[in-house]
Amino acid sequence: MACHGLGIDVWSVIEAAATKPFGFMSFSPGPGVGGHCLPIDPSYLSWQVRRSLNQNFRFIETANDINDHMPDYVVTRAAEHLNGLSRSVRDSDILLMGLTYKRNSGDARQSPALAVAHRLHGLGARLQAVDPLIDPRHVPPEVEMVEGTPEDVAAADLVIVLTDHDALPWELLEQHTDRVLDTQNRVRSEAVDRL
Repeated sequence: MACHGLGIDVWSVIEAAATKPFGFMSFSPGPGVGGHCLPIDPSYLSWQVRRSLNQNFRFIETANDINDHMPDYVVTRAAEHLNGLSRSVRDSDILLMGLTYKRNSGDARQSPALAVAHRLHGLGARLQAVDPLIDPRHVPPEVEMVEGTPEDVAAADLVIVLTDHDALPWELLEQHTDRVLDTQNRVRSEAVDRL
């Protein structure tokens, strides 16, 4: 968020840091965290520290706060992108690429993509999604599942990459970069709007 505000490409910063020959582990930004572990389990440790030591575990609490609000940030960036196209979120056709929380997995527990979908729907967007791995029972009723055809992509006012499954039509998105918000750094084009 800070990099975007300063006009710095966070992905080039991560790439540059990765050239360090030791002491570097890459962590990539995204639309939030999901599953059972990261969104929930660290809170148990924070609770135990508060209970046993009567202290706050600010590092975990801050991380949880940032992760919990990443879907809000993605929706803000989507609104900014649409505003740049002289459109509002309300009555826009938005295509979501991936709904699960993890690449190449069908697990939708605590998925930030579902939180993004819920918030966009609340703002009046019409939502479609492409996710060949998600269990249809976990798809919110406000989201229409589609195949991700050229017609689906062409009809969208905005395409938001939320999960970078290998099975998604990446080459197709590279042909429509003017309307792609990529939260995973998956679409290979300098013209795409990245998180």
